[in-house]
Amino acid sequence: MRLPPLNALKAFEAAARLGSFVAASEELGVSAAAVSMQVRNLETYLKKKLFTRSNNRITLTDAGMAIYPGTAQSLSGIASLTERILDPETRSRIVVSTLPSLAERWLVPRLADFARAEPGPSVELRIEDDPVEFARDKIGVRITFGDHLYPEFRSDVLFRDTVTPLMAPGVAIPFEDERDLLHVADDSLIHVDWGPKYGSQPRWSDWFETAGSARTPDITKGTSVTTTSAAIALATRGMGVALAPRSLAAAELASGVLIAPSPVNLILSHPYCAISSHTPQSDRYLRRFIDWLVRDDSGNAAEPGRRVQNEERRQ
Repeated sequence: MRLPPLNALKAFEAAARLGSFVAASEELGVSAAAVSMQVRNLETYLKKKLFTRSNNRITLTDAGMAIYPGTAQSLSGIASLTERILDPETRSRIVVSTLPSLAERWLVPRLADFARAEPGPSVELRIEDDPVEFARDKIGVRITFGDHLYPEFRSDVLFRDTVTPLMAPGVAIPFEDERDLLHVADDSLIHVDWGPKYGSQPRWSDWFETAGSARTPDITKGTSVTTTSAAIALATRGMGVALAPRSLAAAELASGVLIAPSPVNLILSHPYCAISSHTPQSDRYLRRFIDWLVRDDSGNAAEPGRRVQNEERRQ
């Protein structure tokens, strides 16, 4: 059995995951020069260049991208095995990480249904923003918007959503024309800002353009929030008109608490995805959970069940 040096693999995996020899050195407790030397040892062993180096930045080469997933998976498996041996009483646990609004309005009901249908390991649900560190925080799967922040990981598409104006029925909104929303006052619009990591998020100006209007609303007026959940909650209380994903407001639309007064929708630029660290086949419960989410079509999915592999897209 031919095996590369383990220390060199550890240095390579940390540097690839963290994107820096310095960050890898801090995690491993050695110098940046030692990390660089170990990576060079691995490159010599494999006879492949794994990183391109420019000033203080490193980028994976094609060879580096090819071996990183397997390396990360193998080291994670060794770490999990070691923990089970050292602490055999520890229960198996799956860590599911997701965004706040996606957890509350889409994932939690499905997670509960799956747990009842297929009892298995305990689940830890973490509500956190992107990006997350899979290996460091022992994350099994990340449910999030798009996969652009995780190019080295496996991505399974869950569904692609549309956003639409939502409002409480009968709420006093000053329309100039009751038949459409083109003339709603700026101070009656609810704006959502997802933050700088999601620059392609839908905005009211995009909706007006799609609806055939050149209007650009003043975002300093009206109400601004940072989560879709907050926007939907404000809309249900008659605070204005929110631009929000249909799937995340499905319960309110079905019950009539909210209405979608316009047929004009925007397709989100990215699908919602399940990101995993190339889950080993031995973790069958986690794989079944991801497959179950992919198959589920109750979330108003435009593309249910379509899988995308990041490594395939690079070819």
